[in-house]
Amino acid sequence: MKSNPAIQAAIDLTAGAAGGTACVLTGQPFDTMKVKMQTFPNLYRGLTDCCLKTYSQVGFRGFYKGTSPALIANIAENSVLFMCYGFCQQVVRKVLGLDGQAKLSDLQNAAAGSFASAFASLVLCPTELVKCRLQTMYEMETSGKITQSHNTVWSVVKSILRTDGPLGFYHGLSSTLLREVPGYFFFFGGYELSRSFFASGRSKDELGPIPLMLSGGVGGISLSGLLFTRWIVSSPEFKFFPCLENRQDLLEPL
Repeated sequence: MKSNPAIQAAIDLTAGAAGGTACVLTGQPFDTMKVKMQTFPNLYRGLTDCCLKTYSQVGFRGFYKGTSPALIANIAENSVLFMCYGFCQQVVRKVLGLDGQAKLSDLQNAAAGSFASAFASLVLCPTELVKCRLQTMYEMETSGKITQSHNTVWSVVKSILRTDGPLGFYHGLSSTLLREVPGYFFFFGGYELSRSFFASGRSKDELGPIPLMLSGGVGGISLSGLLFTRWIVSSPEFKFFPCLENRQDLLEPL
């Protein structure tokens, strides 16, 4: 039975939004530590040191700095990603001359996911920029790069608009695409291969929530393993410099 494209898109959009929310609520503290350690590598000896100093300096809320733009970023990215994933699967079928209902191989699904990530990058880049600047607000304040009055979402947005205009939100878009497109090829490749493994000859649609969660975990590991070494130089709050060693070199006063 052929599903209605509009209904399927709405389902994908809702699922992506729910997934993005869950990712932020569980992963934001770890993301904050990552951004702090990459931006100010000389201030922290390791993850434990970064956690202890953040808690002593700002308190528990310091782990969730930038949560609002992170929620917007993840909900928007995942919603667009999974909504476009179904569309991109159809594009792959047309390019390969397959029937509209033909089952794609794991490699073909990975290609569709990679294509879909290009659309997701367009909504990810602006919100990721604001999030990363908010996550490093304490260090920026203590270093004198900004004043305390410039530590809100709106102040960061106004600063970007004032200094660079609307296009300032897309600094680093090209490097974000270079990060996301190959990264999500591995994500969807790992995800689909894991689903095939758990299905063991059955239809993938018959898999329960546990195999699907494990498959998503394998996809996430595949994505993170590829992207981690590139993350420092591809964050959208900075222009892309291939030989950049840390983010601090490009931190500009807000």
